[in-house]
Amino acid sequence: MSLSMVFGTIGFLFAALSVIGNDSAQTLGTFISSNNKKVKWYWMWAFASIILTATLLSGWFADDIAFGRLDKIPLPETFHWYHALAPALLLGLTRFGIPVSTTLLTLSAFSSSLVLEMIIMKSAMGYGVAALSAYAIWMLLHQFFDEKEKVREENKRFWTIAQWMSTGFLWYMWLSHDIANVFVYLPRNDVPLSMMLGVIGVLVMGLGSLFYNRGGKIQEIVLSKSGTRFIRSACLIDLFYALVLWYFKIHSAIPMSTTWVFVGLLAGRELAVYRTFNQGKEISVIFPMLVADFLKIMLGLALSVAVVSGVIYFDSI
Repeated sequence: MSLSMVFGTIGFLFAALSVIGNDSAQTLGTFISSNNKKVKWYWMWAFASIILTATLLSGWFADDIAFGRLDKIPLPETFHWYHALAPALLLGLTRFGIPVSTTLLTLSAFSSSLVLEMIIMKSAMGYGVAALSAYAIWMLLHQFFDEKEKVREENKRFWTIAQWMSTGFLWYMWLSHDIANVFVYLPRNDVPLSMMLGVIGVLVMGLGSLFYNRGGKIQEIVLSKSGTRFIRSACLIDLFYALVLWYFKIHSAIPMSTTWVFVGLLAGRELAVYRTFNQGKEISVIFPMLVADFLKIMLGLALSVAVVSGVIYFDSI
């Protein structure tokens, strides 16, 4: 096995583990928190695994495993050590519960400075759209019901089905965005079915660990926000998150940070909750929490810029 293949294989495995542990925990976090005491972890694992398998195989049959997200990021002729370093950094940060962007950090090792700039611009737009829209929508929702009110017995079945459907839609949309962070290590076309099934197997096993550990360290961010354990809150967050991702998916094929969208959504919603739902949280508590989340994604941005700068430097010598 050549050194290039070693770096590529290590990078792929680190990317797969970090994408599952970081970004997918954010995507499936509200689903886990609201069903944690009602549904066995392996049923949630099976649900997510079926959608993952169907989504990835649909991309394979269409000969576009990354759903167009890697059109401007070609497969390098040779993998270098820095291609494995980026996801290794991400895996380490995930262990500390820091929600950095897998898209920015992983793809920065493969992208030109121009492509990285486009990714950052789209991600920043996603953060802003998610934050402002979430704030407006949750201010409006307050006029109709309180998310924390106990769901009436006759409505429990509806909200349960709605939440599982919104999670399924969100999981599909997220995969069509962020699976590129794993598939960036694979050929863009004509991927052997055996390789594809092996990739799916690795990701399914990673999901099993995620659900068994109830979301891991990143789940703490979800649980720190108001009402995310309640089924109506979880359903609405997942649905809104999925719609934002859908909008940006049809808007442009350039990759974007779903982490930035997620953090922006929770920030806008948390501010609306503070303003209207009378949660009893002082502004001195809300803003430090939101600023801390924002600084964490800025850390990911700084690391991404450092990685792409390092790549340019080492390629020039």
